[in-house]
Amino acid sequence: MPPPASPAPPQRKSVAEALFTAPSFAWMLALFAWPAAHLFLMAFHPADVTGGVGEGWTTSAWKVFGEEGYLETIWRTLWVSAHTTAGCVLLALPVAWRISRASRQWRSWLLLLVVLPFWTSFLIRVYSWRVLLQDNGLLATWFKSRGLMGEDSMLLYNPTVVVIVMIYTYLPMAVLPIYAAMEKFDPALLDAAHDLGATRLQSFFKVVLPSIKSGLVAAALLVGIPSLGSYVVPEMVGGIDAEMLGSKIGQRLFSDRNLPQAAALATALALLAMPAVFLAVRRKSEESA
Repeated sequence: MPPPASPAPPQRKSVAEALFTAPSFAWMLALFAWPAAHLFLMAFHPADVTGGVGEGWTTSAWKVFGEEGYLETIWRTLWVSAHTTAGCVLLALPVAWRISRASRQWRSWLLLLVVLPFWTSFLIRVYSWRVLLQDNGLLATWFKSRGLMGEDSMLLYNPTVVVIVMIYTYLPMAVLPIYAAMEKFDPALLDAAHDLGATRLQSFFKVVLPSIKSGLVAAALLVGIPSLGSYVVPEMVGGIDAEMLGSKIGQRLFSDRNLPQAAALATALALLAMPAVFLAVRRKSEESA
């Protein structure tokens, strides 16, 4: 009987791991780290009269945050993102739970229904809400006929509508990670909790939710970070009263051609998302330790 193969030396193993991770590391460095650093440095250059980036260094682009309305826009961006994230997670919990408890035959069809909206263009889905909510749309006409809203009232162009449309848009991105966590949940734990006298509600909050924390965190990140930088939804259904930082960045890029100010706003947007990412990475490292 031949002797068992000896394990590879630690030095050779580390070299092999470095070779395998080098392509992905180079990809992240070239397509994420360098563009992010370039964007940050661009915010400290003056704007060129031709719409480009001028020579020299200055902090004039950051003075945009001192202009009227920008602090309100930042607060509105955080408000919309927080409500969108909370709404998506709350709606995704019962949907993911029902899918995870369904039979394998039905589970595939239910998951297909969840991802089915992704088969349609994002712009078409958002524009369909605009058609539905406009003054002569189906919902506005029905509400006015029932006396639930005045003739001069509008369903469009307010932060609440932006939150509703964004929840509709990002809901599948919350359902999938929560479902992946719930699929691994052992139902026997619920039976044990019931035997110990816990109600269904207590079992859900004290047994199910702690077991799917990773799915909840992933869902919050997948919804919260994209919603912070949302541009299309506020532009199409929000209007001036529901402008977010993404809208301001678009104005600086396409209307004003002020690239340094757009870079400063984009950097601020990235900084708003960093605390959530930092906490998620820290929690993941604590779980792995």
